[in-house]
Amino acid sequence: MADQQRTIYLTAEGLQDLKDELHFLKTKERSRIADEIAEARAKGDLSENAEYDAAKEEQGKLEARITKLEDTIARSRVVNEDEVDTTKAYILSDVTVKNLATDAEQTYTLVSEQEADVSQGKISVESPIGKGLLGKEVGDVVEIKVPAGKVKLEIVGLDRSLG
Repeated sequence: MADQQRTIYLTAEGLQDLKDELHFLKTKERSRIADEIAEARAKGDLSENAEYDAAKEEQGKLEARITKLEDTIARSRVVNEDEVDTTKAYILSDVTVKNLATDAEQTYTLVSEQEADVSQGKISVESPIGKGLLGKEVGDVVEIKVPAGKVKLEIVGLDRSLG
């Protein structure tokens, strides 16, 4: 349960995205699902009403997502880019690494779990690579256990992301 109380660090943009999603779910989606339930209820016998069951299940999933978003927003702290140490890899750092086995270079932006998007090069500080890079400096070599085995990465560049 320690995870329930952990502060979640987000960019201002990331926090706003969560607030926008929460607002949409509470206003538009709740209303839409309530209408679906009312429509299905009007069709009669609820014991054999698949539309009613589906709408109630969707309502349960929606309420769970709303609860999760409310919790995340309540525990969030916006990271002030002026507070980010640019000499070490931390949240909001752009970290360029070289895979020592392949000589391939890759740049990752370290972000919160909620903002991670591998297709955009944004990796979570909770991921194996993200955890392995945290607090490291240019020139450091880290060995990180990944699903395919272990990978050795050298940090060849650090920059601060502006979100």
